[in-house]
Amino acid sequence: MFQIQTLNKISPAGLEAFDRALYTWGDEMDAPDAMLVRSASMHDMELPPSLLAIARAGAGVNNIPLEKCAKAGICVFNTPGANANAVKELVLLGLLIASRRVVPALNWVQSLKGETDLSKLVEKGKGSFAGPEIKGKKLGVVGLGAIGVLVANAAAALGMQVYGYDPYLSVDAAWGLSTSILHAKSLKEVYENCDYVTLHLPCNNETRGMINAASIGMMKTGARLLNFARGELVVTGDLLQALSTKKLAAYVTDFPTPEMLGNDDVVALPHLGASTPESEDNCALMAANELKTYLETGNIVNSVNLPSVSLPRSGETRICAIHLNVSGMLSKMGAVLSDNGVNIENMINGSRKEFAYTIFDCTGAVDPALADKLAAVPDVIRVRII
Repeated sequence: MFQIQTLNKISPAGLEAFDRALYTWGDEMDAPDAMLVRSASMHDMELPPSLLAIARAGAGVNNIPLEKCAKAGICVFNTPGANANAVKELVLLGLLIASRRVVPALNWVQSLKGETDLSKLVEKGKGSFAGPEIKGKKLGVVGLGAIGVLVANAAAALGMQVYGYDPYLSVDAAWGLSTSILHAKSLKEVYENCDYVTLHLPCNNETRGMINAASIGMMKTGARLLNFARGELVVTGDLLQALSTKKLAAYVTDFPTPEMLGNDDVVALPHLGASTPESEDNCALMAANELKTYLETGNIVNSVNLPSVSLPRSGETRICAIHLNVSGMLSKMGAVLSDNGVNIENMINGSRKEFAYTIFDCTGAVDPALADKLAAVPDVIRVRII
């Protein structure tokens, strides 16, 4: 029976996907085969030798030590697109509340409590909160993954002229984009042309601090910036300086910092992007299905530290090997199988940077001890026989 350890509260929609005849789950497990996590930090955790996989019920995986897991033969999954609609809706809200100065207007109205001539005061003061409509304005969507595509299409449907930028645009994402979206060739093109810029890309060594004094300097004066991706994409000091000089008119973010609080030009939300019951259900269900697929079949879908590899099963026994992506591995492992009388019916191999994954479908039953023999091959990290 597979043991699934939950490190956070996981939606029942995900847990109910596990067959109780094959799985057991809970907050504490003696030897978990897999873990389900949302926001809990795993960087300082001691990962048990039994652990085969981790599924993050969400898109970001900054709380999981990806390389450490890969070196230990632990496959890490995320759930791309499962919370995309929830984030898209919040981005649309952000566009509107940043444009119409809704938050300071709400706060000002509340400050009028107790005043005797409220109607007169409202009419006199409303001009301080006037703001532009979004129809006809230019929006730059930086990052055209699952969320970015939905934002771009929705904004276009609302009458905005949308510039999309993503040097790694996938074929599936391209198919999903409205034909009205302009494909920007550079960030500079987005910054120089757009009245609004919204970020939808991961934080890594290439993107960390990408919004800084230099990039803001390329933006239109009075532009509005939205960040529902990762707080670390923005250099806070440079952003606040741009707001103080009115180079930027507003910043809407799901990642507040202490320096931002109290600034009327910042709309800071408490990381609400995926905080909908629908999103939590979708993420939990996708994460559970990814774990089930990997544990039961060895197929990898939506891994963030190992290659995605899937093969329809054709043999009685399946052998799955995680190994380094170095030359000669297939011949070395094949020699071990051949020396032990194993016939390979079908196989598939994939790689992701320095790591690789191979599935062998074999004729007949295989001695379980063969897993140890394969694991003894230099640069093989982990072997499972299913």
